Amino acid sequence: MAFNITHKDKKTNARVGILQTKSGAIETPFFMPVATKATTKFINSQQLEEMKIKAVISNAFILSLRPGKEVIKKVGDLGKFMNFSGVNFTDSGGFQMYSEYLYLKSDDSGVWFKNPISGETIFMTPEKNMDIQLDIGADVAMCLDTMPLYGQSKKDILQAVERTVAWAERCKKEHDRLQKKVPQKRRQLLFSISQGGIYSDLRKHCVEQLLKYDFDGFAIGGVALPEQLYGGNIEDVKKQEQEIIRVHKKIVPENKICYLMGEGDPLWMLDAIALGVDCFDSRFPTQSARRGSLLTWQGKLKILNKQYTFDQKPIDKNCKCFACKNYTRSYIRHLLKEDEAVGKELASYHNLFFMNELIEKAKEAIKKKKFSVFKNKIEKIFSKK
Repeated sequence: MAFNITHKDKKTNARVGILQTKSGAIETPFFMPVATKATTKFINSQQLEEMKIKAVISNAFILSLRPGKEVIKKVGDLGKFMNFSGVNFTDSGGFQMYSEYLYLKSDDSGVWFKNPISGETIFMTPEKNMDIQLDIGADVAMCLDTMPLYGQSKKDILQAVERTVAWAERCKKEHDRLQKKVPQKRRQLLFSISQGGIYSDLRKHCVEQLLKYDFDGFAIGGVALPEQLYGGNIEDVKKQEQEIIRVHKKIVPENKICYLMGEGDPLWMLDAIALGVDCFDSRFPTQSARRGSLLTWQGKLKILNKQYTFDQKPIDKNCKCFACKNYTRSYIRHLLKEDEAVGKELASYHNLFFMNELIEKAKEAIKKKKFSVFKNKIEKIFSKK
């Protein structure tokens, strides 16, 4: 079995578990920095390991365009290519394929999109996608899915759900076929992705259909999206996300890992952990860092504000990251103001270090059956104005 639960919280559905992959075991919950092109922006693999980050997620579709799967396969696998000893997830790239500047058309057979590098038309199928992710050598692959766009009609979202399920079945069949002769311990894991927009009945229908196939994990897709945050009331979006997680968790067996894709807000992440979510990925920590929004144990710090011009304190006196041990708020503010790469590196390093520490502390709290106390403490810190 790929996933085993080792600890459960007393008052919530939070849990600690172990996910077994071909590159080793990883304890859940965990947060994955986004390494789209086999690197996290402004952070190298050695720095990730210094922070004790155990997993990242790259984009198989983007990597297949450049450098090409043959280049990665030549050195062995994605982990060797980027010199990262942790667990490598790869996303199918469905999200990018459906972006306005790439997407051409799709039907039940697959997706046609424009290669942003050469301009040529590429046809992607679930089978081809599995071949790419296996050749890249990721530890965990994601099914090719159809993500409905925010604001689409329920009828259109139902069509996306049906196609997502059909493609998941094809992914599983091809993934099993390609790994038929691979020893069990060396096999790549495969996670499905559920869709359904904000509709609980469509979410339920999607998950129930996906459960017919024995995926190693079940991800929740199409939830933590910027369009939803900017298109409506944040509290309403938060309630929608939590309801979708509840629907998912009611149906999926306890021994299957739950992955909430795209969530990286510290408070929302803790809410999701309380509901039983096991892993996350997001650009949020590094993207917000580059824009001057830093995460600290006293709350968010907007370092570009004028008040930090002469501030000789570290970003966070309670943080032991490289940036906080060596540089001042004043200096990092100056670098970000001047759009210097080193400023983006230091800010990103700090935010990723914080996120990993937050997850580690959450795990310890779950093990001690005090997760609610820990969660309330963090909520009070981040609710300060």
